[in-house]
Amino acid sequence: MATWTVELTRKGPGLLLRDINEGDDPQVLAAIQHIDALSPDVLLLTSFDTDLDGHALAALANQLGYPYHFTRLGNSGRPTGRDLDKDGRSGEPEDAQYYGEFTGQGGVALLSRLPIMTDDIRDFSEMLWRDLPEASLPEGYFQDEDLDVLRLSSHVHWNVPVMWNDQPLHLLSYAAASPVFDGDEDRNGRRNADENRFWSLYLDGALPVPPPEGAFILLGDSNLDPMDGDGRREVMQALLSDPRFQDIKPRSDAGPVANADHLGDPALDTADWTDPEPGNLRVDYVLPSSELTVVDAGVAWPNANLKENDFRHGLVWVDIAPIP
Repeated sequence: MATWTVELTRKGPGLLLRDINEGDDPQVLAAIQHIDALSPDVLLLTSFDTDLDGHALAALANQLGYPYHFTRLGNSGRPTGRDLDKDGRSGEPEDAQYYGEFTGQGGVALLSRLPIMTDDIRDFSEMLWRDLPEASLPEGYFQDEDLDVLRLSSHVHWNVPVMWNDQPLHLLSYAAASPVFDGDEDRNGRRNADENRFWSLYLDGALPVPPPEGAFILLGDSNLDPMDGDGRREVMQALLSDPRFQDIKPRSDAGPVANADHLGDPALDTADWTDPEPGNLRVDYVLPSSELTVVDAGVAWPNANLKENDFRHGLVWVDIAPIP
């Protein structure tokens, strides 16, 4: 089981599909090589441009030999009709459900060798932020009309069950907002915290739908380090210490060098951004439920000589023994 913030994003719709199909884009080829070398049975890609019919994902799955794949257009770039950044103009990328130049830019996609139980997928991506129990909305910033349309998910929140040894394994899949690029109201930091807190509430049975039955794995990009960087780190600390999850702490022997004043173990970091701020952080996770048996885990960094910022994240993988 693995997740990778692959950063296969382009400036317009259809451009990533073009680059995959043409077969000579250096970044796409390097991503395919990295995935093929590691060959995870299940891989959640975040920061991957999605389209209405999933053509880009289907093209990538075909080249990698994955028989099953799933994606839906998420909330990044999806228009709201509201001036969410309060600059007096609406219809800008900043006014979308989450920043994006088109709907689906930097979305979420799943590749799998295990059959996907498509009819049983639960998609929480349309849930309004204000409907989350004890939502941490910025007081006095949004108007009621904003909150009538503003969703919790900056990208997606999915429960995607796959069939493994004749039993469902629930993939709790998501990518959360960056907790920066806002003002004193901390709207992005608050939203990021609530997107991560969502999973505990789901497992608690505190939402209008029942929690999953059986084993599960939380995977994706939380955009939140428990020790370093911006954001409400205590939320990530609480999630990682939840006894329903196993934090295996996947490590890398070839990760980024620690920043000055870095509190966390740099071998656990999964993203290497501009130094010194925000620097390298642990923001990508694969957290199996407590009843699963973990065999091994790690963070695999691409070894690609591309232009700066093509791959700023490592691929996080956890090898799990089959469900008996």
